[in-house]
Amino acid sequence: MHGQYYREGKMFELFNPRRGDRSLLKTPLNRWDWILLPLVLAVLAALAFGAMQMTRPFTVGQPTPISLDPSYLPYYLLRTILRMFTALACALAFSFVFAAVAAKYKPAEKIMVPLLDVLQSVPILGFQAIAIAPFIALFPGNLLGVECAAIFAIFTSQAWNMAFSLYQSMRTVPPELHEASRVFQLSSWQRFWRLELPYAMPGLLWNMMMSMSGGWFFLVAAEAVSVAGQDIKLPGIGAYIAVAIEAENGRAIAWAIGAMLAGILLYDQLFFRPLLAWADKFRFEESQGDTAQRSWLLDWGRRSRMIRALTDRFWVAMRGTLGWFSVRRDSTGAGRHVKTRRRSWERGWDVFILLAASLAAYRLVVFVHSDVGWGEAAHVVVLGFITLARVLILIALASAIWVPIAVWIGLRPQYSQRVQAIAQFVAAFPVNLMFPLVVYLLVTYKLNANFWLSPLMVFGTQWYILFNVVAGASTIPNELRLAADNLGLKGWLKWKRVYLPAVFPAYVTGAITASGGSWNASIVAEYVTWGKTTLVADGLGSYIKQMTDVGDFHRIALGIGVMCIFVMALNRFFWRKLYLLAENSNR
Repeated sequence: MHGQYYREGKMFELFNPRRGDRSLLKTPLNRWDWILLPLVLAVLAALAFGAMQMTRPFTVGQPTPISLDPSYLPYYLLRTILRMFTALACALAFSFVFAAVAAKYKPAEKIMVPLLDVLQSVPILGFQAIAIAPFIALFPGNLLGVECAAIFAIFTSQAWNMAFSLYQSMRTVPPELHEASRVFQLSSWQRFWRLELPYAMPGLLWNMMMSMSGGWFFLVAAEAVSVAGQDIKLPGIGAYIAVAIEAENGRAIAWAIGAMLAGILLYDQLFFRPLLAWADKFRFEESQGDTAQRSWLLDWGRRSRMIRALTDRFWVAMRGTLGWFSVRRDSTGAGRHVKTRRRSWERGWDVFILLAASLAAYRLVVFVHSDVGWGEAAHVVVLGFITLARVLILIALASAIWVPIAVWIGLRPQYSQRVQAIAQFVAAFPVNLMFPLVVYLLVTYKLNANFWLSPLMVFGTQWYILFNVVAGASTIPNELRLAADNLGLKGWLKWKRVYLPAVFPAYVTGAITASGGSWNASIVAEYVTWGKTTLVADGLGSYIKQMTDVGDFHRIALGIGVMCIFVMALNRFFWRKLYLLAENSNR
């Protein structure tokens, strides 16, 4: 087909995929094309240069010096951002698969959601210890193995909240939209791409921003790795910070903070801001209202003939490839037999899960009895309750502070766009950079480490609540807000009847990921070092960190296992109840 449509008073051509190359060559360039061309070429050249540096020859034991000279920071920033966006792409693909399977198939959901609880509670040090050797063996004599290990470590700090967000959005799609998809006879594949993913897009994008910030938060652990007794520091901002902390160089720390801010502002303007403005069309409302996001880069791209031609060709190819507009054939004749077989299969699956859980419990008992002892296990459980108390108190305080602020920001897009980059920077701020100030204050004023180190746990994870609630508030339909105003709802009554129920599903997603992230962050927050000074707070995180330093694998496994049990129990008996309440409130 070769169709035409009108946009902004000008006629543009809808390109046929078969003739796309020839049409693109014939497309005349306008002034916006010439403005965007240097920017596009600069980005492509930077990506190509960074990718070439990631595949240099390397052998384990070879020194990898990191210079604290500020002139190296642009190069380090490029390498770091390239790793983080590679990890983000992998996390996005993982989220698509996880959410689609877990939300549509109950038997899979029974094992995938608890598995995700376990994965988000496993510290990044645990993932890195498992992944570094296989990746190096996969690419012998090449730096790409270590790069893949670092990317995998960053992936583990990004993927879980994105998967939870997409899963929660797919479970809370309004029933009238599902009814419309059945009227149009959409298959499960079509329903995902045409309904569920567009509905989840605003929240998913805000969680992608939070994932990038989470990658920054654990960047030091990802880029400064240890294998076979050798310390390997990959060129990047994280390794730069690690060297600066070892050298107690406050000036280098300040330069690293400046480079982080520059990088966050750069990809906010060139990547996230255009995506948020583009995704505004997926808002679930009939009128646009005053909530539209704006992006100068997206406006330029829409005025560029070449960009329009490329995007048109891309969407035409996607529609043909995915078969979005084909109609599902109904086969209702065998429906009763299919349901009977499905119930039998689900019962068998439940029995398998029960047997697997029993086997895991038996192996845990044998491990504790033979390798670490019951006294040590009881001690670690007590430490787990101490960390649990910190997590619950800090999440409650963070919720009381950030939920009202996030709703206020989400309802005012003119302010949300202004604070967007600032929020990303604050969320990305690695807690390691606060160690000099924390150590100075606690040592100078002789403060109790068990109490004053606790806020560090939630410093990097409280932003999950902020970002998710901002996303939830920004998707409140304008009609609902106008109806509340017409009914004269004000003050607490308006919050109780409109705002809090509307953002509750998004809040639960943010609180779950913030809770899991706080357990993970306890390893950094309960064991603080600056130069030769070390401050330790009682808790499960400091226990795992100390056992990691001495290389006691059995006690590391015990600490991580107990942490997983605490996180799973908390999610199952507390957060899961809130999740079900959020789903029912949206129906």
